Amino acid sequence: MIKDVFYDVVVIGGGHAGCEAAAASARLGVNTALFTHKIETIGEMSCNPAIGGLGKGHLVREIDALDGVMGEIADKSGIQFKLLNRSRGPAVRGPRTQSDRSLYKKYMQEKLLNYCNLSVFSDPVIKFVFVKNSVNGFVTQSGKKISCSKLILTTGTFLNGLIHIGEKKTPAGRFNEKPTTGLSEQLEKFNFTIGRLKTGTPPRLDGRTINYENLEEQHADTEPYFFSFLTTKNINEQVSCKMTYTNEKVHKIISKNIKLSAMYSGSIKGIGPRYCPSIEDKVFKFSNKQRHQIFLEPEGLKDNTIYPNGISTSLPAEIQTEICNNIMGLENVRILRPGYAIEYDYVDPRELFLTLETKKIKNLYLAGQINGTTGYEEAAAQGLIAGINAAQSVKKSEPFILDRSDAYIGVMIDDLVTKGVAEPYRMFTSRAEYRLSLRADNADLRLTQKGINIGLVTNNRLEIFKQKFEDLNKLTKLMENLDITPSKVAKFGVNIAKDGVKRSAEQILSQKDVKMHKIREIWPYIPYKSKEIDEQLEIKAHYRGYLTKQSADILAFKKDENLKIPESVNYDSLSGLSNEVKSKFKKIRPKTMGQALRIDGITPAAVYILLSHVKRKSIKNIA
Repeated sequence: MIKDVFYDVVVIGGGHAGCEAAAASARLGVNTALFTHKIETIGEMSCNPAIGGLGKGHLVREIDALDGVMGEIADKSGIQFKLLNRSRGPAVRGPRTQSDRSLYKKYMQEKLLNYCNLSVFSDPVIKFVFVKNSVNGFVTQSGKKISCSKLILTTGTFLNGLIHIGEKKTPAGRFNEKPTTGLSEQLEKFNFTIGRLKTGTPPRLDGRTINYENLEEQHADTEPYFFSFLTTKNINEQVSCKMTYTNEKVHKIISKNIKLSAMYSGSIKGIGPRYCPSIEDKVFKFSNKQRHQIFLEPEGLKDNTIYPNGISTSLPAEIQTEICNNIMGLENVRILRPGYAIEYDYVDPRELFLTLETKKIKNLYLAGQINGTTGYEEAAAQGLIAGINAAQSVKKSEPFILDRSDAYIGVMIDDLVTKGVAEPYRMFTSRAEYRLSLRADNADLRLTQKGINIGLVTNNRLEIFKQKFEDLNKLTKLMENLDITPSKVAKFGVNIAKDGVKRSAEQILSQKDVKMHKIREIWPYIPYKSKEIDEQLEIKAHYRGYLTKQSADILAFKKDENLKIPESVNYDSLSGLSNEVKSKFKKIRPKTMGQALRIDGITPAAVYILLSHVKRKSIKNIA
């Protein structure tokens, strides 16, 4: 039993953000605790049983590169690995896996319950303890008072969560789980801007009652693309999933009953994710479409539950049954649990610094859906950054900030704290200006050394990374020093301009359709290290011109992008700025010119006025 105990860092919530935050803080060597409703629901996949995808898969690879836990657990529980956009360029390929829901939870709990420097407790938090504008502890449901230096809040959909099924409303953070109440109200007393968002989930189906005979099949990749740079082999049986479609009759049923949907009856005030709409939204907003895809995703190897990805709904349970029974393959299906919409509180992420510490309450960090995001991967990435920065602050070390040119994680956090959200935020490759260099394949080369520099990376990964880095450098230098004439290389089937100029092995590799096996055909003594290293050499060679240009663009942009804005700037004194612009600058207090430029509704002209002011001040100070 614990009583009036002190921890350096405490994480509230055992979802994807909480797991990553607790692990990161503990990895940095500070005394960390995780408090949650139930230990047995740590790592629960609340919605779809899958990890990754376009943009999201990049986030998981970056989490893994910083020695996070999500990638490893996704690989251990993966039952259908697919690399999305495989036929397209490496920058937009996205790893994804269908996960065994129970295995994911099992492996995550095993990992965290045995993590060094981490204690885990099942005791919900009901009240914060403040000293002026700083949090220094909390009270749990059992009446215990816990003190801490830093507190990370990762409540997911639990913060005043409310489930909607038709007209029925049930306070809950997840199906059959009580919400977290009272905390939003405490934050509101500090004038936090708090809003409501919503997300939804489809009905769960009994796979034994589905007729798969005439349905399209989606197979796993024959060569799995893993999330973790440490994973070497698949450990689970790989399954396929089937695909079916809605139809005109289904659309008529939905249209006829649209007013019974919580989404359209007016009982839901929160805004839902645009990129993951309910089936009601699809039918209502895309009335010209005759059918919509439904992926029948198995929830586990030993679980008969099927997740019908594509028919998220908040219609009454009996209407959900009618809809399903009019879809091919689901004519006799049994619904194990109806779909529902869930509304929950979130805090405007513009209330946060880039460290994810709140501006109004010291030592309080927010991560995950509480910041207006949607998705496991976005939550985990925020948890990682909040956990790192809370621990760094305890150690009185420099904050850990990832730039937009460093990582998708940097893009997401900058978007959140600069622009805020009008709807649940989801990561896409299109959000990144520098996606040619921010690829899933090179996440470790971009980020692992940064983790090593602050002591975040454990020995096993450190040794593997160092070996890979060394092998890659040796092979790169070797290939730069090998050359061949156009006439000689033509004998190997590689045709280049017959100008008599020798090309290096790396330049030959940059030619269309040339791979490392062709390079070794020309130079047999070039050693083979791994498929992964060959892939890196090929991508680097093929993208060399583009990457060189992008590197120059990043450097040029950063000259003014990274110019720091003094905390003392009096925005009211800046002539030429509208009151609206001044208000936005005062609310967000951007740290750099780049961040100021990305504030929603701020024009380049307004930033130029600010830039001129800051440069004039800098010149005066130097003089």
